[in-house]
Amino acid sequence: MRKIASLLSLLLLVTTLAIAQPRTVTGRVTDAQGNPVPFATITVRGTNTGVAADQSGNFSVQAAPGAVLEVSAAGFQATQLNIGQQTTVEFRLGTAQGNLQEVVVTAQGVRRTRNQVPYAAQQLSGEEVSKNRSSNFLQNLSGKVSGMELRQANTLGGSTNIVIRGVKTIAGGNQPLFVVDGVPVDNSQVRSANQTTGRGGYDYGSAAADINPDDIETMTVLKGAAATSLYGARGGNGVILITTKKGARGIGVTVNSGVGFGKYDKSTFAKYQNEYGAGYGAYYEDETYSRFLWRNPNDGFAPAYDTDADGHIIAWHPEGRLVTPFSEDASYGARFDPNLMVYQWDAFDPLSPNFGKARPWVAAANGPGSFFQTAVSSNQSILVDGGTDKGSFKLGYTRTDDKGILPNSYITKNLVNFGGTLNLTSQLNVGVTGNFSNIDAKGRYGTGYDDKNP
Repeated sequence: MRKIASLLSLLLLVTTLAIAQPRTVTGRVTDAQGNPVPFATITVRGTNTGVAADQSGNFSVQAAPGAVLEVSAAGFQATQLNIGQQTTVEFRLGTAQGNLQEVVVTAQGVRRTRNQVPYAAQQLSGEEVSKNRSSNFLQNLSGKVSGMELRQANTLGGSTNIVIRGVKTIAGGNQPLFVVDGVPVDNSQVRSANQTTGRGGYDYGSAAADINPDDIETMTVLKGAAATSLYGARGGNGVILITTKKGARGIGVTVNSGVGFGKYDKSTFAKYQNEYGAGYGAYYEDETYSRFLWRNPNDGFAPAYDTDADGHIIAWHPEGRLVTPFSEDASYGARFDPNLMVYQWDAFDPLSPNFGKARPWVAAANGPGSFFQTAVSSNQSILVDGGTDKGSFKLGYTRTDDKGILPNSYITKNLVNFGGTLNLTSQLNVGVTGNFSNIDAKGRYGTGYDDKNP
């Protein structure tokens, strides 16, 4: 009898041990609508065992019968389930109610919820910034940030002037400080002394315009002295804090493309008269009209008149002919008359069919508007990112081609962004980022009042 009892006890113990052995439990995590919840975390309560669901919400974990599985995911209510003897389970998560709080990035590595920030801070997502494809993402901020004034130059590749909450100084710049992943970026405009007084020069753009908009995760605009105290005197005009994207679990490829066109607006373009030609009035050399030069075409267009000691014309040579004062930039000259034969600009161009010939004094057949062409802007980008429990990476490339409204004008930008993180230990992470910009331009528009501005 004792032998039978011992044998029964042994069989019961073996059966219990066999039942308690962990085995593979598979499952799927979905939301209330049945859509998969990617990368949810599944842990076995009371153990160190845990896995992450894949992009489709599927998972596989080792768990003993009767174990309790706990599931959590950002934006969803955590839940748990006693699996009993099941080897296949499904979790349906409900959306978290009242637990989510907007997180604002205030400095590198510093995050605060909205109600913890005692100063004005407005945040934009990367999607809002890059939604409109353009060569300068700063243009997309117009109307999106309260208290921010943007002025975009009308030149090809020109800079964008940003002022937050009004001008603060008349002696220096009012541009906010840009900070990209903790690295300050100077967005000040580089101008020559002539440009500051309205004269000639070129606008070569600003550094912030070369930031890749497809690489932006969030953009936070800090306003006021209390906010900018985080960055000292350089942040006195405000701070635009940009956090770039990080690699997500798995492998992802994102492709964006956009094309834009532009034409000059005839309704707002300057109106030109077609009644008078070049010149400033009756201040020139010919005897009859005093509105033309009087030159000898057989002597290299040398002056065909005599002057006194004071330089006043006292006699006109009969071999002289009317020549347009084409070096002038005004149109207060002689009234157009097809009966007048005048040597005009093309009479001095050896490649012109009118070289060395006089033409009737009439208005040009084509006005300045016919000189402009259709502007075309294209933007393409590709971003590859990935990650595991050990780290993440991202690699992005963006190419922008801008063909200007003037012939033979263009700007080409090639931007490359790389970033990577590595989790050395549970308490130590290292990361590296790198950005490369290459800009090729030709035919930039001049600014101000001189020969650089067509």
